Amino acid sequence: MATVHHWTGLEAHALRLALRMSVRAFAEHLGVAARTVAKWDKLLTTTEPRPDTQAILDTALARADAAVHLRFETHLSETGRPGQGAGRRVTASGSRTWEYESWADDLDRVVVALSRQSFAFADNLLNRWLERFGPAELDDKGLYLFARSTALLGDLHRDQGAVLGTLSAQHSYTGARALFTQLDIPRRIAQLDLSLAVVTEMSGRLVLAARHYESLAVDDRLSRRDRARARLWVGTALSKEGNHDYASRVMMAAIRDFEDLAEPDDWSVAHQKLALAHRGAGDLTQALHFIDIARRTGSTDSPMQRVRLDTAHGHILLSDPATRNDGLQVLDRAAKVAAQYGMSHQLGSIEGIRTTSEGADRPRRR
Repeated sequence: MATVHHWTGLEAHALRLALRMSVRAFAEHLGVAARTVAKWDKLLTTTEPRPDTQAILDTALARADAAVHLRFETHLSETGRPGQGAGRRVTASGSRTWEYESWADDLDRVVVALSRQSFAFADNLLNRWLERFGPAELDDKGLYLFARSTALLGDLHRDQGAVLGTLSAQHSYTGARALFTQLDIPRRIAQLDLSLAVVTEMSGRLVLAARHYESLAVDDRLSRRDRARARLWVGTALSKEGNHDYASRVMMAAIRDFEDLAEPDDWSVAHQKLALAHRGAGDLTQALHFIDIARRTGSTDSPMQRVRLDTAHGHILLSDPATRNDGLQVLDRAAKVAAQYGMSHQLGSIEGIRTTSEGADRPRRR
C-alpha cells in the first residue's frame, strides 16, 4: 500500500482522481474547503497542505482500498520520475493508453485472485501482459505496471512454494526490484527488500533473514504497517532458530504496533506466531492461550489463512500427548486444503511437523 511522507498538491490531486471524486465531494470527504482542493489541483507541487491537513490526507489514503491505492500510484507514475520536472507527465499515446488502463484493472483482479489462492487465474492475468510487452519498449507508466506485475508474480510463486530457482519468487522479486530502482521509487524498492527477506527465511537462512528484517523494521521508506510486519518477522525467524524468549518479546512489540495502527488481521496473525514461539519454549499453556486468541479473532476468508491457522493450532495440540489425536486431525484438515490449492510450501511444513512428532514419539533403542 502507498505511503506519502510529505504531501504536496500533486499527491492530493492524485488521491482525488484515485477516489474518483469531484472537487466538492473530495473536499467534503476530507472536511476542507472546496477552494483548497481547487488550489491543490491547480498548483500541484508548488503548494503544500497545512500540517493538520497532511494528517487528514494520511488517514484518507490509509483507509482507501487496494484498488484506490493502485490508481493513486498509477496517477503519480504518470508525472514521471523525481527530478524530471514538476510539470512533466509521462503518458502513452493512441491505443496504448487504453491498454494501460486495462492492465491496471487486471492487476486489481490479480490481487483479489491471490487473496483467494486462485493461482491459475492470477498467473493467466499476469502473463497476458508480461508476455505481451518487454521492458525496453515501455515508457515509465508501462514500466511501472510491468514492475508491479513482476512483483505480484513473485507473490504467486511464493504462495505456491517456489522460492528459489529460475521460475521462483526470488527471481521475480529481484527483477521487480531492478525495475523500481530504474524508476527511482524508494518505497517499492524497500517493499521488495522485505519480500526478498521473506524468501531468505523460507529457504532456511534464518539468521540472515532476521538481520534483514531488523534493518527493515526501522526503514523510513516503508509504511508503519510494513515496519511492524518486519518486526514481527524478526521474531518468527528467531523463534524458528530456537531463540524463543527474545522472539516472544519482539513479537509482543509488534502486537502493540498493530494495535496502535488498528490492524486487526495483522494483530491476530501476530498472536498465532507468538503461540508458536511459546510452544517452542515448552510453555503449552501460553501457547494454547495465544492460539485461542488467534482462532477467535483471525480472518479465515482465504484458504491460505485457514491452512496457516490450522497448522499452528495442530502443531501446538500435537505437542501434548493428551491432545495428540486432535492435533493430527487438525493437521490432516490443513494438509487437505493445502494440497487442494497447490500450496506446496505449507504442505511441506505440515509434513515436517508430522515427521518430527513421529520421531519424538518413537521409543529409543538401548
